[in-house]
Amino acid sequence: MKKASSVLWGIVLIAAGVIWALNEFNITNINVFFDGWWTLFIIVPCAIGLFTEREKTGNIIGIAVGVFLLLCCQDILSFSMLWKLLVPAIIVIVGLKMVLTGLLGNKANEIMKQLKLEGKEPKTGCATFSGCDMNYDGEVFEGAELTAVFGGVKCDLRNAIIEKDCAIQVSAIFGGIDIFVPAGINVRVNSNSIFGGVSNKTVAHQNAPTLYISGTCMFGGVEIK
Repeated sequence: MKKASSVLWGIVLIAAGVIWALNEFNITNINVFFDGWWTLFIIVPCAIGLFTEREKTGNIIGIAVGVFLLLCCQDILSFSMLWKLLVPAIIVIVGLKMVLTGLLGNKANEIMKQLKLEGKEPKTGCATFSGCDMNYDGEVFEGAELTAVFGGVKCDLRNAIIEKDCAIQVSAIFGGIDIFVPAGINVRVNSNSIFGGVSNKTVAHQNAPTLYISGTCMFGGVEIK
């Protein structure tokens, strides 16, 4: 994914440089500072993220916002239509994601439900206007619930004992959650994001236990390292 992101950003920069040079030599007359040019700083990163990141919802919403603002700057749409068109569109996108998640199933929720049926209570980490550090050194890890509301949660699993598939349910609302995972496990993410998202920097492994992470990010983020 990192290679693809680097290639796409490289193409964007090369195109920008070529256009700039051609304009300077009067070969072309492409106006790069058109009305609403600044919306490209929203549209382009989200468009690249759509191809390089596993979580697509936040990027789709970002593209929708950027395109809407660009059309407003071009006097094709009116800024007064913000609440009439854009907000309902965002709600529909999030709703569709939730419907698809429900239809296709959510492995993290299934694991957490099974743990509770077995009488095992997963640990919870909650940070509200504060911070929370969770460390599982030498412990068998099966599941956890992490919540950050205007705060930050750090969950360190690097020295935890992971013998089978496990799960973490996350909720980041104007907050951040950092999850440190050990080498040799897979991580699968399924999240609903509104102006937020999940960054998964881990590497996939074959025939290894999988950590399933699901939840919601609203103006917040989850970083898996």
